[in-house]
Amino acid sequence: MAEKKRGGNEPEPRPIIVKKIVVEGHGGHHGGAWKVAYADFVTAMMAFFLLMWLLGATTEKQRKALADYFTPTLVELKMGSAGATGLLGGDSLMGKENYPTTGGQGNMSITIPRDATGTKDQGGKAMKAADRAKFEALKKELEARMTRRGMQNLRKNVRFTETREGLRIDLIDEADFAMFSMGTDRLLPQARALVDEVAKVLETMPNPLIVRGHTDSLPYAAGRTMNNWMLSSARAEATRRALSDEGIGNARFARIEGVADREPFVKDDAYDPRNRRMSIVLGWTGGAGRDGGGPDTDEETDAETKAAIAERDNPLRAAREEALRLNMGGTGLPAGVQLINPTTPGTSSKPGKH
Repeated sequence: MAEKKRGGNEPEPRPIIVKKIVVEGHGGHHGGAWKVAYADFVTAMMAFFLLMWLLGATTEKQRKALADYFTPTLVELKMGSAGATGLLGGDSLMGKENYPTTGGQGNMSITIPRDATGTKDQGGKAMKAADRAKFEALKKELEARMTRRGMQNLRKNVRFTETREGLRIDLIDEADFAMFSMGTDRLLPQARALVDEVAKVLETMPNPLIVRGHTDSLPYAAGRTMNNWMLSSARAEATRRALSDEGIGNARFARIEGVADREPFVKDDAYDPRNRRMSIVLGWTGGAGRDGGGPDTDEETDAETKAAIAERDNPLRAAREEALRLNMGGTGLPAGVQLINPTTPGTSSKPGKH
């Protein structure tokens, strides 16, 4: 092909140069990437052998110290408060606060005393223990006074029982001893002397007093206005009056009450004379023991109360009382009999009772 003619003003064409680069196979050995990987491997091996040496050359205590040193620090965000970051921070209202003092918390802070839980319970137990010691001393003092006054024969008529209300002193009737004249609230001389001795020992303690009157279940004659409720209440008031005459202040008396035959002393026989008694309760210090706010409830007393309630509500007991009322002075009916044809009200009954 003929060469193309160039014009007069056209420049001379520039030559085209082609460069060939041949890559040989041994060129990769001169790179640096493998060195980084090798360095990481040698470092890991050094750390591994160092760890193995430490495990073999240290004691258990030293290893624990090393582990604690390398353990990441856990920061609890308490924010300088008694709780954490929430309303109470997962802590209870009774939890211990972290402040060394209560200063600087601000006016809106609530300070809970340290170890406040259980304070009331411990205080109640301490008061109960102190009262028990005083009660025991009071019991011995009353027995000693009765001995000095020649009342040894009445010691069987005085019973001491610890209840949930306090120390109960029962002055109990017997077949040969009665506190009051028959069917009245008039204290007999021997009983009045006994109440006076009780008052003398009660003066040594400031605890509150409860006077409670009890009767047996013998009914009154038809047409009489007196009943066991009125009689027990009147006798409780007469006993309170006798205690007051011997120096017991009016502020000491917490309750004066009559419970008739609802709390028998002898549960198997509602007509036993020992059910006629006066109970003088020397309460726990500070009114403890009432409404569950004081010493623990006496289990034996609770069992007695439950048994008395069960006996009171027993229909067989009501049947026996009715049978005794209808047949007073005649041939007794068998125990547990149930009447199917009771007479109408107004039938005569026993004319009198203690």
